[in-house]
Amino acid sequence: MLQVAQNYRTGVLEVADVPEPAVRAGGLLVRTAASLISAGTERGKIELARKSLIEKARARPEAVRQVLENVRREGIAATYRRVLTKLDRLTPIGYSAAGTVTAIGTGVTRFRVGDRVSVGGAGYANHAEFLWVPQNLAVPLPGDVSFLEGSFATIASIALHGLRLGPAGMGDNVAIVGLGLLGQLAARLAHAAGCRVVGCDVRTERVELAKRVGVAACGPDEFPGLMGTLTDGFGADLVLITAAAKSSEPIRLAGEVARDRAKVVVVGMTGLEIPRELYYRKELSVVVSRSYGPGRYDRHYEDKGIDYPIGYVRWTEGRNMAAVLQLIAARRLVVNDLVSHRYPVADAARAYEELLRDDSPAMAVALEYPERVRLPPSNTDAGKTGATRGGSPVAVRATRRSSDALGIGVIGIGSFASNVLIPCIKRVGGSRLVAVASATGLSAEDGLRRHGFLRALPDAATVIGDPDVDAVIIATPHDLHAELALLALEAGKAVFVEKPAAINWEQLGSLREAVTPAAPLFVGYNRRFSPHTQFVQNELKNRTGAAVISVRVNAGRLPAESSLHDPEVGGGRLIGEGCHFIDLCVALVGTPPQNVRAVGIGAHDPDAALLDNFLIVMEFPDSSVASVLYTSKGDLRLPKERIEVFCDGWAAVIDNFDESTVLRDDKKRRYKAKASKGHKEEIAEFVAAVREGKPMPIALDELWATSAATLAARDSLLASGERVGLS
Repeated sequence: MLQVAQNYRTGVLEVADVPEPAVRAGGLLVRTAASLISAGTERGKIELARKSLIEKARARPEAVRQVLENVRREGIAATYRRVLTKLDRLTPIGYSAAGTVTAIGTGVTRFRVGDRVSVGGAGYANHAEFLWVPQNLAVPLPGDVSFLEGSFATIASIALHGLRLGPAGMGDNVAIVGLGLLGQLAARLAHAAGCRVVGCDVRTERVELAKRVGVAACGPDEFPGLMGTLTDGFGADLVLITAAAKSSEPIRLAGEVARDRAKVVVVGMTGLEIPRELYYRKELSVVVSRSYGPGRYDRHYEDKGIDYPIGYVRWTEGRNMAAVLQLIAARRLVVNDLVSHRYPVADAARAYEELLRDDSPAMAVALEYPERVRLPPSNTDAGKTGATRGGSPVAVRATRRSSDALGIGVIGIGSFASNVLIPCIKRVGGSRLVAVASATGLSAEDGLRRHGFLRALPDAATVIGDPDVDAVIIATPHDLHAELALLALEAGKAVFVEKPAAINWEQLGSLREAVTPAAPLFVGYNRRFSPHTQFVQNELKNRTGAAVISVRVNAGRLPAESSLHDPEVGGGRLIGEGCHFIDLCVALVGTPPQNVRAVGIGAHDPDAALLDNFLIVMEFPDSSVASVLYTSKGDLRLPKERIEVFCDGWAAVIDNFDESTVLRDDKKRRYKAKASKGHKEEIAEFVAAVREGKPMPIALDELWATSAATLAARDSLLASGERVGLS
């Protein structure tokens, strides 16, 4: 399918031919008929992308701070690679479209195939021929509303949400600062609600366009006088700033035309240096509007389809979109005359060049999607990556010679796969990158271009069924690891699944039932393969007594909305990250633990709900003990990981996998290898084992032991530290 994509490092726009998105549970696959270019938001994104790296840094100081933190933790080289990977990635663009439902995922009950819908959401309703959209970001399109009109729903909802924050009601005086597309829509919506609307803009043609629909409008210089005349000197009850400006002039002007104790709602991208004396004298309230309504940036609402009860939240982003469409259907909101340009999607680059011209009269620029021949989809409901147990291909791995290059397929092409796994695969050699699939066709195409895969495929099932793929690398969200591993194993493929192997007991049980000792299953517990770990293990080989191991992880905070915190997706940080250190202890001791206990910080602490801070204690059959202290409450200037081992009168320390020290018999021995956490070594051993038909580098009983101990630690943590026995 065709999709508009942007390289954020260069700013170059292109129309790429990429795989269609897979159908996923909880959402719809939509064949796009029209999408709308947001003149303000998208122009700003493109202009920023076309700036130099220094200019980008000046525009995004918060991103610079994050880069500096990464430099302290990971070093300059690793941070540089991470930044370049992110900048060079093909990114989608667009967030307001309309089309026809071609397939629905499980759990969707409000839509059927063939329904006409309006869809929204950055990252979902992009400029592409086919879109996968969660059900809460889709609304039915009334029969007398065209696809072009339907493509306005999301952008118009931004204006509507700004008015609701006022709120603006019948008879209110509403001032609109900036009469671009958002301003025109806001003015028409306020006018439809019975408000007296006065707008201003620096461009005469926009002023005239507003006047044609009954809005009093003028230039900025005349704005205060016109507002005073029309409101008997009182001023505006609500001022909506929809202008895009680097300066703070719009917010100064808003304060000038507002009445006492009015509200100023900032919708556009503008400077926010508030003139204190003016705002103090009038006691004005300022609200920065967040997109198109409650639900925006809430993963439970947008991704999981959990709606807010209407009795508590009347106007969500979905209900705002529906309200816009109702107004268009009733012809109380007219939008067709706002469309200044139309282009077929294949000419999208030309559309953006028109938009970026300083003298361009572009208002609403529409992309249209003529019908093309389409191959039938490979599945009907494919989870997040296209995996489905029913009807998945059965592909038997061919007999291979050890001299053959191992054909590798990758499922999931996020940051970790791009920055760590794939570079390691290339450095190790002995394999070739055959196929890649990801949650979106664009990310798969991006992976193909940057890493040299032979083909980008639409879903996981297709990668697994590819006869040229001998081994499958699974680097998806955690909740899919076990399911995809089972699919690949059933198809006769060797499997490298990133940690964790499972996020609940049910998944772990399914894996254990399906996998035999000879099955080529590997889990990415890389730290046991680190040269630093091997350095310490050499001292432990001939121990006579129990070992005492202490692991401290200064993990740092993750955003509260991170999927890793979601127990149904990421499993939480204990399962998603703590498993690494549990496995490290298992590897150092050399036997599985028999008991596990875990405690966390108290419920009164605001961090408790995230399960980011815990202490795990493991007891082993030979009386060895190991503890894992994991915290997000520390200062990131302290190195992330420190491992201490005590045994038979000697001690060893691994400092952040940069330097290791063994103190024994009055001697000190050191091993230095910066940032050597074992990723390259684990890939090398996996590739060699598959090519040569040897057992996997981690024995199955140890894989199960680590997974069981991790889940048991989670159970203990939730049970206030009760000891959990492991059979």
